[in-house]
Amino acid sequence: MIRHENKTVCMVFQPNHRSQIVSVSFPQLRLCNFCIKYVESFKYLGRIILCNRKDNDDIQREVCNLFMRTNMLVRLFINCSHKVKIILFRSYCVCLYDSCLWSNYTDGCLSKLKLCYHKCIKMLFLVLREVTV
Repeated sequence: MIRHENKTVCMVFQPNHRSQIVSVSFPQLRLCNFCIKYVESFKYLGRIILCNRKDNDDIQREVCNLFMRTNMLVRLFINCSHKVKIILFRSYCVCLYDSCLWSNYTDGCLSKLKLCYHKCIKMLFLVLREVTV
């Protein structure tokens, strides 16, 4: 019997060129009398994998996470020194451990990540100045 039947899925990756398509439909896979469903995207170890091998969704997930982490730092450590904020930001917000796997993305998606990074730095370090004015 399969453990975690609902976590077992199958993904068919699209070829680089349409001429390399083998089939549009594939037979149902069965393992221990359990039908494995086909998916177009799957989250594995925190990384979003798509059947078209694009990394845009994973980059967008990282943008959301960076904003979320920075907002939490701003809320919790607003009165800390810049030195402490730098250490917190480096250790907690800049943990793009899977970014080295990104290889197939659009320029616009990467620009959003860069813009997010700059906005987060401004949010964290300019909040103190706005509060004291």
